[in-house]
Amino acid sequence: MKRLIVAAGGGGDAVAAAMLHAALYAADDEPALILTYSWDRLIVDPVPGPRSPADFTGLHQLTPHVWAVPGTATLKPPHAATLPRLAAELPHTFALIAPYAGAAGIARQLDELTAHFTLESIDLLDVGGDILAHGDEPTLRSPLADALTLAACTRAQAAADIRLLVAGPGLDGELPADTLRPRLGPLITTFTPEHTQAIASVLNWHPSEATALLAATALGARGLCEVRDAGFPVPLTDEGPTVHQVDLATAFSANRLAQAIADTTTLDEVEERCRAVCGTSEIDYERTKAQRLNQQRTDPAVPHDLLAQIKNFEQAAITRGTAYTTVRRLTEALKLPYATLQHLTQLNAARAGRLPVSVWKLHTGELQDTQAGPTGA
Repeated sequence: MKRLIVAAGGGGDAVAAAMLHAALYAADDEPALILTYSWDRLIVDPVPGPRSPADFTGLHQLTPHVWAVPGTATLKPPHAATLPRLAAELPHTFALIAPYAGAAGIARQLDELTAHFTLESIDLLDVGGDILAHGDEPTLRSPLADALTLAACTRAQAAADIRLLVAGPGLDGELPADTLRPRLGPLITTFTPEHTQAIASVLNWHPSEATALLAATALGARGLCEVRDAGFPVPLTDEGPTVHQVDLATAFSANRLAQAIADTTTLDEVEERCRAVCGTSEIDYERTKAQRLNQQRTDPAVPHDLLAQIKNFEQAAITRGTAYTTVRRLTEALKLPYATLQHLTQLNAARAGRLPVSVWKLHTGELQDTQAGPTGA
């Protein structure tokens, strides 16, 4: 392997890394090594925070502190993760970022990988651009993972060789594109429909919103999209499928959280400093939210009036000028039970067309549920 792509926030960034490889390195005809967190949304993993190697069985050791996650790996209950299935469906090698040793531990992982492999490129990839946050932006919601990866890359021995790339400015619903635009560097590439084919199968089940919107914009989706439980408005524009380079040192010097956690050696220490800089830790938010979701998991029933609820939501959203939403947003806005998420994904598959099934195009007409009947019962 000669291409290392570090997925800054894990989750959807790891999926986008495969699309980046298709756009930049397809001629190599050689899979990439993708270093990523196993840190899924609570709708997938009921346990807050990122997973450690100890949470898995069946990992493959690459270096003393880096473990690859093959498609056959499993999670110890009650944990769950999308990473093994991702490794099973894509040709790349996925290795686990282990954040429990703080920024120092991740930097050590990077140092071991650069010593072990003869790498021709190292890309640090973030979808959306919150890695470029300063730390005081009012719309910032989940800066910890990206800032931790940024800090680790900056202190790694190969820092001078690491290229920071931001794909889909603003698509994560955190920093608006207008805020990010002055912080972006040169355009590296623009994703096309052909590049989305590299992750087409994954988009049928992976819950990432930002990467799904990245693919949707590459496929031509334009208009306002509501994301997350709070319904943040995200414009889908021609800027959506673009990838820009940013100077790594410049991004670090502007990111107060990344600077604050650069010398950390434990995740608890990272959280403490995140609370001091940003007022809270996103893992604290996950801990609170997990209690509510765990209650919802006990009720697997799909509401009998599901289609009526969706229709009312669509009509209200269209009135707000919205053209798209996500299955996650729809599930949480309607306070639907956890099991409904998969049902909505299957429901949307019949009408999503070329778009990822997690991207819900709003309609004014009637919605038919061939699985549950015309009332959703």
